[in-house]
Amino acid sequence: MGGLQVLGRTYRHLNRYREVAAVLAKHGFGDLLHMLRLDAHLESGLRGVMRHPPVEAADRPERVRLALQDLGPTFVKAGQYLSTRADLLSAEYLRELSKLQDSVPPFPAEEARRIVEADLGRPVSRLFARFDDRPLAAASIAQIHAARLKDGREVVVKIERPDIRRVVAVDLEIMARLAELAEKHSPEWRRRKPTEVISEISRSLDREMDFALEAAHTERFARQFADDPTVRVPEVHRALSSARVLTLERLDGIKADDDAAIAKAGLDPRLLAENLGRQYLAMIFVHGFFHADPHPGNLFFQPDHVIAYVDFGMAGRLDRATREALADVFFAVSERDEALLGRALLSLAEYDEEPDPRVFEDDMAELMDQYAYRPLAEWRLGRMLDQLFQATSRHGVRVPPELFLMVKALTELESLALRLDPRFDAISACTPFVRRVQEERSSPGRFAERLAEAGRETVDLLASAPAELRELIRQARRGRLLIEFEHKGLEPVLSELDQASNRLSYALLLGALVIGSALLVHAGLPPYWRGIPVLGLAGFTLSAVMAFWLLVAIVRHGRL
Repeated sequence: MGGLQVLGRTYRHLNRYREVAAVLAKHGFGDLLHMLRLDAHLESGLRGVMRHPPVEAADRPERVRLALQDLGPTFVKAGQYLSTRADLLSAEYLRELSKLQDSVPPFPAEEARRIVEADLGRPVSRLFARFDDRPLAAASIAQIHAARLKDGREVVVKIERPDIRRVVAVDLEIMARLAELAEKHSPEWRRRKPTEVISEISRSLDREMDFALEAAHTERFARQFADDPTVRVPEVHRALSSARVLTLERLDGIKADDDAAIAKAGLDPRLLAENLGRQYLAMIFVHGFFHADPHPGNLFFQPDHVIAYVDFGMAGRLDRATREALADVFFAVSERDEALLGRALLSLAEYDEEPDPRVFEDDMAELMDQYAYRPLAEWRLGRMLDQLFQATSRHGVRVPPELFLMVKALTELESLALRLDPRFDAISACTPFVRRVQEERSSPGRFAERLAEAGRETVDLLASAPAELRELIRQARRGRLLIEFEHKGLEPVLSELDQASNRLSYALLLGALVIGSALLVHAGLPPYWRGIPVLGLAGFTLSAVMAFWLLVAIVRHGRL
């Protein structure tokens, strides 16, 4: 059968599998196809491409980016997600993946109108006073059209790209299968848990394609900054929105990287940088909900130094425990407290086995030396957090994806703020928020809240204990109570014991064979070969072969 068939499993969507394999081969990833055991199933033409990798790409990270671009929207989105994961990829790959552009040709206006009418149940002419057929922007998931409501208000209409859900579903299925093969055939990839990463990418794309969720994000963000006159958020028109259509107030302003327009409007770049820093740190430390894609196209500067935020398809959440641990991280670095920093980082992360505290703290101390003796103005908040989280990953500690999303957002924000004001000091801006978190944690109200929570958990435990105990006794009476013990660190010893017992059994069998052969020779049982009983001679020959094999096995393992 032509096409791809791996380990006896015939794939669905064979044409798309061929396309993926062809792109990987074209960009010189024959080693990856070989590692996944896919090279044997490629057409001869693709194998020819594999033997001649492209010469125009300078290095492997660049070829990864070019391959993802060729593979289309889903793979581009996956690459953009991976550009936030400093725990998985080196800095070279992160830099290249951050260059991925989510830009595709627009789809026809007739399709856009059809989707709007199908989802909102009325003709476009009855929904809007004006609907521009030419889109303002087009991306892999959706495109945006300008429109005017019947009451004269200007809006933008975000419309999901036709058939994008099927395309994404097929590509995610292929990614998941390739991740399974990578875990199966490569110990290094198995350690990185690619199947879990693909699951996270799938959840991220599900959220981004749900416009009802984006509408909820926009409204939540507007509520949390309702009392801040320097923040503007578009109004959501719920009656003109659905899971595939999102209608928002149209906000205009100066793009955040348009230095000439900022100067012409008489805006103070230093004050804009200050507002940006204050607002983002409030998102992280106060509200626990942040705009996760603060590139210049999603931020507009308006008169009176107001900042308008648009596009909440990517948003992040941080619970109170995470915010408190982050505050501890900053405090520990400023105080050079390696033990507190280690505890704070471990409280942010997950791990199967707790790392050695001494080694972990030594790593933290080495990192702190890069910052603790510098002036605060020279610190880079995003880079510092990125380095700390990378250090934890080297100890088998996993940082939640939301934190890497936060680091990426902070890094982009810091870069934009420094562009506006080269003297912008993120750490100094962060200090009052860290202090506020620490004060709230120590407040009588917070103490009472924690006490009440502990009391509820205690009551629940005491209430459930009798029933749990009865169930244990019932299982024991029925002989179904099973207690498992897991011995860690004994695997090498058990392997050695198993090997020794096997060799001992082999040696006993060999000795029995020699003795039996000697008895047969001594008994003189026919038939004979040159006067020697054939059965005895055969036994001695087999014994010699077995003895030689045992000797080879012992020498091979370096123990004679």
